[in-house]
Amino acid sequence: MKNARILYVEDDLTLSFVTRDNLERVGYTIDSCDDGIAAYEKIANGNYDLYILDVMLPKIDGYTLARKIREKNEAVPILFLSAKSTPDDKIYGLQLGADDYITKPFSMEELILKIEIFLKRSRIDSSRLQKEPVYRIGDFAFSYSGLKLTKGDELHSLTYREAELLAYLCDNTGAILKRDDILNKVWGNDHFFSSRSLDVFISRLRKLLKSDAKVKIENIHNIGYRLVVSG
Repeated sequence: MKNARILYVEDDLTLSFVTRDNLERVGYTIDSCDDGIAAYEKIANGNYDLYILDVMLPKIDGYTLARKIREKNEAVPILFLSAKSTPDDKIYGLQLGADDYITKPFSMEELILKIEIFLKRSRIDSSRLQKEPVYRIGDFAFSYSGLKLTKGDELHSLTYREAELLAYLCDNTGAILKRDDILNKVWGNDHFFSSRSLDVFISRLRKLLKSDAKVKIENIHNIGYRLVVSG
């Protein structure tokens, strides 16, 4: 999805210049700023296809910016680029709704690949949306392409990874899914951090589905998870 508009927020001006130059070379339109207040204004007044945020920013930090983005748009991809590399930092970023958390130093090839993956996932093909059946999960209706989970007047917008994970569970309702199989299917790998991320996303889906007592995502000890719909 070249020509996509990306907001890139980074206070290291040298890194910002190098990263922006590389992303523009492959065809992306980059809008950048180096402090949280400027980024906050751009988020409030502009629409972007993807956001790349540093965590430790002057004035307003990246976590606060992510919350602002999610208030406005629950589906647009958010990537954190940060020197904060502890598992707790990464898990917190994901809990805020980020789609990925890349630690510095990072390879430009990895960043570009992840951007391409998330932009590709975010592109909704209208003809597919019209043809694709809606999953029924108890009293919920779930549209994978529409990134929507609804139940009566209850409406939740999903991130792309939430939708991928929920679709995989729905496709295998009642079956015990091994953690490694889920990770390789949804994350593309079974690394330790991806495994921690899986637990965060399962927790998020459980919160979204909790209003229907007939729907449960069961933890199968030392094996994985199972989506169970009763009644």
